[in-house]
Amino acid sequence: MNLPNRLTLFRIILIPVVVLIYIFPYAQAGLQMKILNVSGVSLSVVNLICLAIYFIAAITDYFDGQIARKRNLMTTFGKFADPIADKMLTTTMFILFASRGIIPVVPVIIMVCRDIIVDGCRMIAATNGKVVAAQMLGKVKTFAQMITIALILLNNLPFELWDLPVTEVMLWFSAFVSMASGISYFNQLKDDILESK
Repeated sequence: MNLPNRLTLFRIILIPVVVLIYIFPYAQAGLQMKILNVSGVSLSVVNLICLAIYFIAAITDYFDGQIARKRNLMTTFGKFADPIADKMLTTTMFILFASRGIIPVVPVIIMVCRDIIVDGCRMIAATNGKVVAAQMLGKVKTFAQMITIALILLNNLPFELWDLPVTEVMLWFSAFVSMASGISYFNQLKDDILESK
């Protein structure tokens, strides 16, 4: 297995790590996790740890693609696993936030449904011998989601200091781009999806 694929697998391994850290019952275990106060805005140390792990995962996402292209190490596994790793990471974080009531559930449902539809499209394309790489709109979606997750973990800092709802705007923007990219994938593969024999 080449280096880009190892980085993709490493990103997948980080998912249960960040989940465990985020949902661990620290109080019940007798652990007091510090809450920082930034100009009146509360910021949990747990969130900062999760953000650091999430940042590492995002960096691996950048480097696995760069290395694969630069060294001509692009593989069918990489084209398949890389977008799945991205979806697993972002979807997991959004579900965690929604389960805690930090964000509304509707944009999360939109993004999850989009991913299910796109994966279905990919599966149909695969039966016809096609491997569908990530589109530019899909990359914009992933980038927007990553920024949104970082802002949620930062409790909308620094924008919260000026009462700017940037996190909320980014969340709905992510949902919109997610839906748009899903439509784009469907249009790209509609001949395969709608073919009748």
